[in-house]
Amino acid sequence: MTPDAGSSLQAPSLARIEETGLVAVVRGADPDGVVRVVDALVEGGVRAVELTADSDGAMEMLRDVASTLDDDVSLGVGTVLDAATARSALLAGAEFVVTPSLDTEVVTVANRYGAPVAPGVFTPTEAVRAYEAGADVVKLFPAATGGPGHLSALRGPLGHIPFVPTGGVTLDNVDAFIEAGAVGVGVGGSLVDSDAVAAGDYGAITDRARAFRSAIDEARAGSN
Repeated sequence: MTPDAGSSLQAPSLARIEETGLVAVVRGADPDGVVRVVDALVEGGVRAVELTADSDGAMEMLRDVASTLDDDVSLGVGTVLDAATARSALLAGAEFVVTPSLDTEVVTVANRYGAPVAPGVFTPTEAVRAYEAGADVVKLFPAATGGPGHLSALRGPLGHIPFVPTGGVTLDNVDAFIEAGAVGVGVGGSLVDSDAVAAGDYGAITDRARAFRSAIDEARAGSN
């Protein structure tokens, strides 16, 4: 489903999410291999990569990855739990901020630095509070708990709010989330497979990224 006019995303990083429909979530990466993981994702068509703040050496990894990315790829930070972490990550090179829950102070910091922010929400009340606080999009988390039906129900009265379901999105259900109205999806383990990373099989990660991009494109085409 192509996002409607009310959910047009203007910042470069958000425009890439709107265009590709995919945010790759890299959690617990090895600092020595994180650049290769990101390169593999980019080769597969990913244009928005999120490194989680709870990974060891996260700020150093943000700096390392930021220094290697081309201008057409956006780097974000995820699992941000407080304003101090958001600020540190933005200074380290993150271009957008993602949280698992709603913390309005994090939203304020991101707004102050001109960085798009996607707070985690699950209920209509949280979604409205996040959007009114200054969120650019809201992260429906954990997406698998309510499934595409939950997203569709939320979008009934809240069609003006852009949702990015994250947490449990797979190749088997990504089409349903797109058809339910998601402007994009966040995908972690189903895309950045830990066994492939451990084996140094970066080609498998690239293939997985291409498969997600293809599934999203097909779902969007079928919804038009």
